[in-house]
Amino acid sequence: MSIKRRTKISADFSMASMTDVIFLLLIFFMITSTLVVPNAIKVTLPQSAQQTNAKPLTRVTVDAELNYFVGTGGQTDMQISFEDLTPFLQQAMMEDPEMYVALYADESIPYKEVVKVLDIANQNNFKMILVTRPQ
Repeated sequence: MSIKRRTKISADFSMASMTDVIFLLLIFFMITSTLVVPNAIKVTLPQSAQQTNAKPLTRVTVDAELNYFVGTGGQTDMQISFEDLTPFLQQAMMEDPEMYVALYADESIPYKEVVKVLDIANQNNFKMILVTRPQ
């Protein structure tokens, strides 16, 4: 006669190691997110002592070679001609009437190029932000 023993197999699963892995991943992503550069176009911004906290929705970038780049939200910036700048901004304004336009202008460009973009904003009643770097 054979006696079968029933043994209860207990599978203890420790959440401590899983918590450690999640915590390390959190630290990794927090550190790497500070290294992300929001603007991939190389522009040396002028310095300013005062900074604004407004979140621009549309970006206009003018680099040292007087190339114009535009982008909205999380889009990557695309190069356009100066003549296409006004229609692009008007289209963005129709999509979101509360938008801000952030102007990233290289500090080496002539002042008249900045004024040309500011003039477009003034004629179309856009809310404009001049982006600078802190001192």
